[in-house]
Amino acid sequence: MEIDIRELETYQELAHDGAQSAAQSLAQLTGIETRVQVTDVSLMSPQSLSYEFIGDEFAGVNIDLSGEMAGEVVLAFDEQGRRAITETLVPADDPEKKKSSIEEVGNIMTSGFVDGWANYLEAKIKSSPPTYIQGTGPDILPTSASEGDTHLFVFRSRVEASKDAVNEPIDFRILLVPDADSLERSLEPQTENIISLEKLEVFNEMTMEGAEKAATNITSMTGIETTVNVSRLSLIPIADIPTEVGNKRYVGTVMEFEGKLGGYLVILFDQPSGRAVVDSLVPMETDEQWGSTEQGALQELGNIMTSGFVDGWANVLNAEIKHSPPEFVADTGASILRPITTEIAKSDDHAFMLDSNIQTDSDQVFTCQMLALPHRDELEQALDDLLLENAQNTTVDPDDLF
Repeated sequence: MEIDIRELETYQELAHDGAQSAAQSLAQLTGIETRVQVTDVSLMSPQSLSYEFIGDEFAGVNIDLSGEMAGEVVLAFDEQGRRAITETLVPADDPEKKKSSIEEVGNIMTSGFVDGWANYLEAKIKSSPPTYIQGTGPDILPTSASEGDTHLFVFRSRVEASKDAVNEPIDFRILLVPDADSLERSLEPQTENIISLEKLEVFNEMTMEGAEKAATNITSMTGIETTVNVSRLSLIPIADIPTEVGNKRYVGTVMEFEGKLGGYLVILFDQPSGRAVVDSLVPMETDEQWGSTEQGALQELGNIMTSGFVDGWANVLNAEIKHSPPEFVADTGASILRPITTEIAKSDDHAFMLDSNIQTDSDQVFTCQMLALPHRDELEQALDDLLLENAQNTTVDPDDLF
């Protein structure tokens, strides 16, 4: 399957506009002011998508689409959002009326979301009546997004309520999981910006393998058992990337890589995880929380993680990829990413972002996020040169690949 990247960018913008329409509908119905935080189109496994919802309670609607764009749409409110909507629309404590209010709101919101796609495609898209859904985590996901090993294209939007409107932020998500056949028809090449879906899948798998090597390196150096829970490749507006990472405080490293494939690799530990890593690497008391000794330990770990992450790319792409020494960073995620996205934005308005999340299976709190932001034109050329039949040979002699 060949994908027109420019058309995919247009679809990402459609999803954003649809989410904006849904947010406006919610504001009109409930008086809760909302804003779209970020919208992207991601290529990911059902397992990675499911992990994003684990542990949280959601309620919303599921709608089946048929016609020019077939598939499933899920609109899911977190628990805070569900309460805010039902308490506004149904003051009485009537479970059935509260359920109906979610169905009504969800139906109106998704109608605006779908209408934008139909208008752009100049075709009819039929929507089924909304089905009420409620559950913890992946229970609310479409069947097509929770079974099998096939990679999925998922249009994801995250919307939050204004903090002036409610005491706590409301989070609701819109997921569109299109049917593969209708997506292929819609993304038929219209320009010269063509990329192979199969090669994108291969690159995503290579990224997963690289993240697993990085996790293994963390474990071998620190003794902290880790695993990779999320790995996805997203096409996202560059301006949205800092928002995607958010304002949580992190410590970590930033490195630039170059060669056949160039870009940036960012490794972010939340504060407790960064402290745990440094304590295991530097078993001594110091006066400074992030003095030169602690920074050096984290930089060394980042250097080893990066090497394991990038080496697989270099082997499969039959090319040398070098990376700069890691630079220590300590700030909010958005502040760390903003200088990088400013540099990338000089040449384009969208970027492919490779996002892997490493956590521990133990009771110890541990989170590490690896973000790779390759230069898009170099990624496109590298994928164009990639031979699919040799793509899994991430450790063989590169001379044997081409």
